[in-house]
Amino acid sequence: MPAIVELTRDLPLAAPQSALLIVDVQNLCARRDGGEFSALSDADIERTYADYFRQVDSVTIPNIQRLQSGFRAAGIEIVYTTIESLTRDGRDRSLDYKLSGFNVPKGSWDGRVIDDIRPGDDEIIFPKSSSSVFISTHIDYVLRNLGVKQLAICGLRTDHCVESAIRDACDLGYLVTQVTDACATLSRERHVNSLRAIKGYCRQVTTEAVLAELENGPV
Repeated sequence: MPAIVELTRDLPLAAPQSALLIVDVQNLCARRDGGEFSALSDADIERTYADYFRQVDSVTIPNIQRLQSGFRAAGIEIVYTTIESLTRDGRDRSLDYKLSGFNVPKGSWDGRVIDDIRPGDDEIIFPKSSSSVFISTHIDYVLRNLGVKQLAICGLRTDHCVESAIRDACDLGYLVTQVTDACATLSRERHVNSLRAIKGYCRQVTTEAVLAELENGPV
């Protein structure tokens, strides 16, 4: 009889088969002057989104910067997604984005990764026009070409595009690690609820734990 192999999600990242996926940390939704908030006054933003921006500015972005440094030092691929149409008028968008009236035009400032975590010259960016990067881009094809089997995922928003990426990555056969303190969404309650809901699909660890793993774990 063939040997029984124990399957588990609780595996450390192995550098040659891993990648870091940073989801939608772009001007549109990570900056106060981004398009998602452009119609709001400073007072409205402070009243409704102050906690969100405190989390993004003081925790999420610094942790993503630490992840970038650690993954680059380990020679591990870093890939990015941004919400951005392939056309200026957004005619290529998903039906959901069209119904929502949601368009980030091709080449727009809103569609760029924020300067704080600017991609390296040879790092890959996937503009997408649906919630899941695996639906509206060829990321799966590229990751398989790169030999990636394990994905560490972080970014914005925890309960929207991050969740979508995690679920689809799992269904496509990747082992997923969610870096919990390098994600954020519009409220702490929503963030916590999302982590609880998605827990069955992935391994959940902190930035500190991932970096320690890269430094000390098997490669």
